Amino acid sequence: MGKSGEDYYKLKEDRVFFGEYSISFAKEKNRLALPAKIRKQIEDKEIVLTRGFDGCVSGYGKKEWQKSASKQLEIPITEKQGRNIRRYLFSRATIVKYDQQGRAVIPQPLIDYAQLKSEIVVVGAGDHFEIWDKNKWQKYLNTHQYFYKQRSNI
Repeated sequence: MGKSGEDYYKLKEDRVFFGEYSISFAKEKNRLALPAKIRKQIEDKEIVLTRGFDGCVSGYGKKEWQKSASKQLEIPITEKQGRNIRRYLFSRATIVKYDQQGRAVIPQPLIDYAQLKSEIVVVGAGDHFEIWDKNKWQKYLNTHQYFYKQRSNI
């Protein structure tokens, strides 16, 4: 089998989250309905949610979380960076189950951290997905648009 065939099968094994989905958020119940295309990439009905970077909530399937966690644990705890990343990611990480309709309850500390309001956006980010307040996401895109155009030579 050629290299391209190997790459094809590697992509099938590794789940890739992509797309951008605007959804409403039942703030009084701390509940959102995960988009079907996001749920398709998750093997069981459990996800790991934690603080993301830039003020969002990061979500992982359990296998993706294990890979990401293992990678972070490679940084020795004797190094300050190793301790900081462990504290940042793992202290708020929680396993969340979702129902048949894809509804999941987001823990209040993560809602507060990401400042989630009634309109949110779920975006694919490769090995994980992110949950953003809609206005914050738009500001993020506007702020970083120039950088992405420069990097991709668009």
